[in-house]
Amino acid sequence: MKTTVIFLLSVLFPVSMLAQENSILVTAQWVKDHQSDPKVVLIHVNNLRLEYDAEHIQGARYLWTGSLAPDSPEGAMNEPDLKSAQQVVESLGISNDSHVVIYFVRNEVSPTARIFLTFENLGMKGKVSLLDGGLDAWKKAGFPTTKDVPVVKKGKFKPASLGFIVDKNYVLKNLNSNATVIVDARMKKFYDGEPVGNPRDGHIAGAKNIPYPDLIDPNNFIKPLDQLQGYFTPIIDSKEKEVVTYCFIGQTASVVYLAGRILGYNMKLYDGSMQEWSRIKELPMELTEKK
Repeated sequence: MKTTVIFLLSVLFPVSMLAQENSILVTAQWVKDHQSDPKVVLIHVNNLRLEYDAEHIQGARYLWTGSLAPDSPEGAMNEPDLKSAQQVVESLGISNDSHVVIYFVRNEVSPTARIFLTFENLGMKGKVSLLDGGLDAWKKAGFPTTKDVPVVKKGKFKPASLGFIVDKNYVLKNLNSNATVIVDARMKKFYDGEPVGNPRDGHIAGAKNIPYPDLIDPNNFIKPLDQLQGYFTPIIDSKEKEVVTYCFIGQTASVVYLAGRILGYNMKLYDGSMQEWSRIKELPMELTEKK
């Protein structure tokens, strides 16, 4: 009977659907308990290697944000090409069956969230987690750091591009779609139209606003689920809808992407963000009407 049930489940639901995703957020205790797991690859995300050299979690490998979110003349923090991404990811000892756990230093939540998004877009959706609270949470839990650099065996990784990072044409096409909600992740004053130095101020026409700082508590932990949901529910009436978030350059909007993924929304990120959109006069923008 048991064999029959398993067979029926395998027919009705593909194996990929039966397999549970890893938790998107993990605690310092979880990381401590799984440090020796050969499938778990711990990644220290930081803009400066010298901080990694000063201290990191035992076994963690260093990842510079620019390695997987490179700048170019077309804009900041671009989607990496697959060949370069493969080289970077494999050099970290990551394979397609790895469970990647990334963590940040101090308050560097948004660039680390961008790396979370990048890993998911490369084919690791459901296989990448964030250490909630970052390195500070690890140290506050009383766990040690080290300066030792691990010897890393090269991984075997075949990258993909799953379409979670979208361009201006995708946003324009879906501006008036009932199935898509465009979300500005910037602080409300910038969404409303306070000047920031871009050619045009305000927000993408029709976009809603979820300020990314509101999703993070004062100790750089992601806020509890019920609080996160309170920011999404007023502007997104169904989890069946697609959510496309943007910001200034595609970095801080990654926090909204992360929060949406935690809540179970279908998330995407517009990479060019206001850096690009404000410079193309044909693309519609608007200011918040003053009451």
